Amino acid sequence: MSLTFNDFQKQDINFDIIKLRKACDQVLKIKGFDTTLGIPHFAGISLNQIPGDPESTKGSKIRGVYWTKPDSTGKEVARDVGIDESKYTEFVNDFKGTYFEDVYRELSEKFKLGRVRLLLKEPRSTLSWHRDPEPRLHIPIYTNPGAIMVVDSVAKHLPADGSVWITNNTKYHNAFNGGEENRVHLVACVLNYKFN
Repeated sequence: MSLTFNDFQKQDINFDIIKLRKACDQVLKIKGFDTTLGIPHFAGISLNQIPGDPESTKGSKIRGVYWTKPDSTGKEVARDVGIDESKYTEFVNDFKGTYFEDVYRELSEKFKLGRVRLLLKEPRSTLSWHRDPEPRLHIPIYTNPGAIMVVDSVAKHLPADGSVWITNNTKYHNAFNGGEENRVHLVACVLNYKFN
C-alpha cells in the first residue's frame, strides 16, 4: 500500500500568522474555550452562528454529529447531534473587528462554509478515531511538532504559518497533540469541496 497525502490539500490562500494569533488572543479574552463539551482535553469557540440564534454556538452544536467504532466489534455508531451546516451564515457579533472577521469574509468568498470554530486540543491528548459528514478546512494558529493529524493511515503535521488546508474528514481520522503546548486551529466545515 502506498501512502498518499491527497487527503491533506494545501490551498492557494494564506493569512498573516501574527494577526491570526493576535485575533485568537482577543477572542480568548472575550470568551474562553467551552470545556463542558464532554470530551476530555478538547474545547471550542464558534466564530459564526445561525442568524439571530446564539444558542447555535453552544454545547453539542460546537461538536456536531460524527461516527466512530468504539470497541472491538468494529460496529459504527453515531454520536452527538446532526447540524444543518448551511444555516451558519452570521459572524458572531462579539468577535467583529478582529482579524477573524476578515478571514471569515475571505474564506466565504472561496468556499461554502458551515460552522467556523476555534478548536483546542490540549497537550498529551488525542481525539477518538472517527469520521465527519464533510471535509474540514484547517488554519493552524498555535501548534507544536508533536501535534499530528492522521487521516486513514497517513499522519501529517500542519504548520502554523498562515497556510490553509482542507482535510478529508469524511474518512476515519483523529488528531493528537503529543506536545506540551496547546494546539489551536481555526476549523471550518466545507460544504462544496470534493476530494479526487
